[in-house]
Amino acid sequence: MFQTCIFPAAGYGTRFLPATKSLPKEMLPILTKPLIHYGVDEALEAGMDNMGFVTGRGKRALEDYFDISYELEHQISGTKKEYLLKDIRSLIDRCTFIFTRQNEMRGLGDAVLKGKSLVRDEAFGVILADDLCVNENGLNVMAQMVKIYEKYRCTVIAVMEVPKEQVCNYGVIAGNTVEENLIMVNSMIEKPDPDEAPSNLAIIGRYILTSDIFEILENTQEGKNGEIQLTDALLTQATNGMVLAYKFEGKRFDCGSVEGFVEATNYFYKKSKC
Repeated sequence: MFQTCIFPAAGYGTRFLPATKSLPKEMLPILTKPLIHYGVDEALEAGMDNMGFVTGRGKRALEDYFDISYELEHQISGTKKEYLLKDIRSLIDRCTFIFTRQNEMRGLGDAVLKGKSLVRDEAFGVILADDLCVNENGLNVMAQMVKIYEKYRCTVIAVMEVPKEQVCNYGVIAGNTVEENLIMVNSMIEKPDPDEAPSNLAIIGRYILTSDIFEILENTQEGKNGEIQLTDALLTQATNGMVLAYKFEGKRFDCGSVEGFVEATNYFYKKSKC
């Protein structure tokens, strides 16, 4: 079993301006926990305890969050509020947190490549924190994907069906069914026009990548806006070997959008009242 999960977290979060002018979008709270906390929880529950963050300028709050705040700890020690830090204390005790920087915004592929120094020569998870996933009826999404990786030992990506008119917002895959909810990818395109999309199966922010992805990314040409697309590298990997797309069990909230963020907040608020 691999130990590392990479969290690309260098983006500006422009859809949440002006809030994200000084606050990383990954620190936006769903109730009392920031998005990044939910992502680390998911990775830890899936068996990973080495958390690697690819950040950028203005993201220092992420490092501070996963560190001890001695002044705050002292201030609330022995009070009724001390229990509120129980969850984050547990993460700090159980995980290792490592940070590196993406100095230029050159796409998700480049962000993953920047995580190379954080990963040993083994597979690793990737979680995009603004895709908040929950599964009340069993294993979380990343844990589901780990089981598939353990069986097939190849790259696994999470996909979901979206309305045809929304495929232009995602990487989209097509392929052949291997077993229920599992597809061997043979086609993949980043943000296609609806009429050109090979299917309505959209990639969301959960990946298990084998380590050969780094060499592929190093040789992947820049695409639109000078960005290195992870989708292009995954298609190369699928052509040369095997990439599996998994239609996961559970619910995904697009917390990179205001609508999805509000939906997630309402969902967790109602859940907290049950």
